[in-house]
Formats: sequence, C-alpha cells, structure tokens
Amino acid sequence: MTTPQAIDHFIQGARTPGTSTRQQDVFNPATGQVTGYVALANTADVNAAVASAHAAFPAWADTPPIRRARVMFKFLELLNIRKDDLARAITAEHGKVFTDAQGEVTRGIDIVEFACGIPQLLKGQYTDQVSTGIDNWTMRQPLGVVAGITPFNFPVMVPMWMFPVAIAAGNTFVLKPSPLDPSCSLMMADLLKQAGLPDGVFNVVQGDKDAVDALLEHPDVKAISFVGSTPIAQKIYETGARHGKRVQALGGAKNHMVVMPDADLDQAVDALIGSAFGSAGERCMAISLAVLVGDAADKIVPLLAQRTRELKIKNGVELDAEMGPIISRVAQQRISGYVGIGKDEGAQLVVDGREFAAAKAGAGTENGFWIGGSLFDHVTPEMKIYKEEIFGPVLGCVRVKDFAAAIDLINSHEYGNGVSCFTRDGNVAREFSRRVQVGMVGINVPIPVPMAWHGFGGWKKSLFGDMHAYGEEGVRFYTKQKSIMQRWPESIGKGAEFVMPTAK
Repeated sequence: MTTPQAIDHFIQGARTPGTSTRQQDVFNPATGQVTGYVALANTADVNAAVASAHAAFPAWADTPPIRRARVMFKFLELLNIRKDDLARAITAEHGKVFTDAQGEVTRGIDIVEFACGIPQLLKGQYTDQVSTGIDNWTMRQPLGVVAGITPFNFPVMVPMWMFPVAIAAGNTFVLKPSPLDPSCSLMMADLLKQAGLPDGVFNVVQGDKDAVDALLEHPDVKAISFVGSTPIAQKIYETGARHGKRVQALGGAKNHMVVMPDADLDQAVDALIGSAFGSAGERCMAISLAVLVGDAADKIVPLLAQRTRELKIKNGVELDAEMGPIISRVAQQRISGYVGIGKDEGAQLVVDGREFAAAKAGAGTENGFWIGGSLFDHVTPEMKIYKEEIFGPVLGCVRVKDFAAAIDLINSHEYGNGVSCFTRDGNVAREFSRRVQVGMVGINVPIPVPMAWHGFGGWKKSLFGDMHAYGEEGVRFYTKQKSIMQRWPESIGKGAEFVMPTAK
C-alpha cells in the first residue's frame, strides 16, 4: 500500500502548497484507497497564480511566435516520451482503463501538434491601396492572463484543448483542474518547464468552488474556458460575462445514436457498446440513448443485452479491461439512483448494472467504486432518464417508427452536443447531417469528436459562448483582432475633412 502524497499547486515555475490549510482526499477508484491529498486553494493562492501569470505576460507576448512554437515542439517531444506515464496517472486517479487513457493522451497531443503551427495560424490579412495612399491590415494579439477550469473525466485531454493554443498564441495561463484527479496537471506543468516555458506562463491552482469564484472575479483574468455540467457552465458564462471576461463554457449532453433498419447491426451494436460504456460512460460524447427505428429495435436489443452482460469490468490496469470503476462513491450512488428512477418510471430494465459484484473486478477491488453497465428498453421522452445527463454506464433504448420521428425526437431535446446515425443510405445520411440540431454529427461514427484542426462544441444547452474549443476557433477565442490603416504624409491632402472617410 502506497503512502498518500501531497498534491500541490504549481506557481511561478515551482510546486507550492500555498497558504490554504484545506485539502481533499484523492482516491484510486478501483480500490477505494486514498492515494493523495490535494491542496484546495483559497483566494490568496489564486491571486498568487494570477499575479505570476500577469507578470510573465508582457515578455511572453513579445516573444516571436516561432520561438513560442519551438517551446511547443519540445513539449510535444516530451509528451510523446512520457505519454504512458500520464496514462497510468489517469487510470490511477480516474479509473478509466489504461488503453482508453492512452487514447486520451494521444488526442491531447493532437492539439499540441496543432498549436505548433501558431506562426501560420496568427497570420493576418493585408490589403494594399484600400484608398489612395492608404494600406490596411489586421493582426491577432493575445488577451493576457486566461484560465481553464476542467473536469475530472479527461484530466489530460481537456486541459490540452485549452492551454497549448492559448500559450502558443502569446497568453499566460492558469489551470484549475478537478480535485478528483489532479496529479496529471502537475506532470504537464513539469514537462512544460522542461520544454523551456518561462516561469509564470503556465500555473496550476488546485481547488474547488472557492478557486473557481476567485478566478471568475479576478480583474486580471481576461478569459475563462470551462468544461463541465450545464448548470455550472451557464453560471460560469453568466458570472464571467458580468465581470467583463470572454467566456467559452461547454456544458452537458444527452447524445443520441439513431440506428436505421438498413444499418449493419453488428457494427451498430459494437458502436453502442463502446460509446455507451467506454470510460464508464463518464464523457460528454458518450452515447446514452439508442434511437431504434422501425424493426431495428427487436433485432438489436437482445444483442445489446448480451454484450452488456459480457462487459469485461476490471481494474483499469488490466489490459483486457473494457470498463473500469466510477470516479467516486458519490457518483456511483448517483448513477445507481438513476437506474432505480428509470425502473420506477416504467422503462424496462433489461440489464441492471447495480447487480455487479465489486470483487469480480479483481484482487483488492472490493472497496472500489463499481457498477456494471445498465440497459433500458422502452424509454420515453417524458422520463427523467431520457431528459437528464446521467454521466455513467447507462444506455436507454427509445423506439420510433421512422426517420422523421427520430429527427424530431433529437431536435426537441434541450441538449445538442453530439449525435450519430448508422445507415447504409446516402440520402438518409445527408438529410440527417443537414437537419439534426446538434453541434457534432457522426455518420456511422459513434463518437464524432472533431480532430485538432477543427473545433469542439455543441449547440443549445451544451455550449455557452460563441466559439468552440481548439481548432481555428480556439485561436480566435484566445486572441483579439486589431485592424491598422496607414498612410504617409506625401499622400495626405491639405485641409481638414469633416465627412465620413470613403475610398478615393
């Protein structure tokens, strides 16, 4: 049994316990054992991190983009060397299986690769002779100190949606990760320092609501990026905007996957099982609702039931594991409660994940935070398990008569994060892509997370703000455009002009 370690902040290029005396236990979800104690920042700790970032900003903003990119290239090299160490840290504190954690790190690395191209991404536009003797051009400049507030479910990938682009664009950054799995934030901070990032450009404040409130209210924080639940995302957006900040707040989801009668059923079952139960359903792009069209339902539900019962639920360090534990005891109990609610509401509980015995997950897992995959059939839109985000391994099947009914069902939901359609019909695929009111769409792709050079973000109550995460929209979010018009004395006519300037 390992001795629990202190997990500190990272301010001005060094780890520090800060001034707060509050702390929180960090658990290994597979065993239920305490593995660390994370510091919980107070306002003074947040102020110290912001002050460090604020002091570092002028020099970093003046650093040529190519030199900032070289730091990102070195960071990329170090990430590729240490990616399995990061994955192991994810599994130890989050619980997701090691192979899934490796995939998370790889998707984060993709964003760093994108950020390495910042000299090209910051190029403005130039127009010669917009009027006689006058030229006009634009440039993009950094905002200043920006902050990221990130969730427990992707402790590496989601922060990398933010800070590589922000830093490469010339900003300085304060990261507030989840206190449930905080160690990866310090590992990334150490690698950035090794890559040559100047002290103060990247800081980490561990903490809870107190740290979030301090960041939202601090006048030197110019922008906030957030990923989490919809109620908190809306509050972050409204509070940040009230304090004059630019805000990008990604909220919750209730993702549907439509299975048409002509779909390859084996492929559809594989897609539903992987996307519903991968990462124990604790991801905002998880498929939680299967929309089964026509006679597809009677064919696919028995196959889903068999596969759900056969899930390999183990400690994530086991390489053949398909699903690991839930992040915390509180989350496990919340998910169990939703399963009970669904049954009480009249949905048919085909597979009850509450029956999973923790000891089956392997040696030493008896006290872990375990639940099996649950499968419901005959879910209807009035039910709580249809309307609300469960954020766990619970898949509900909704039966609809035709394609039009499937589209209407999805478009009526308050969330609009991700959606998928499995079909062999090109016209159905085209119409689905055009008519569905959701931000990220997959055709025979169950989890359509955009690649690094595109942007991530949903519609409706899944996104508060105008710009998606990473990609070119991420560059725009972390920079402001400046337009410059220039002419020289030889081309300036004599006399004052009192009318609106026009091209001449």
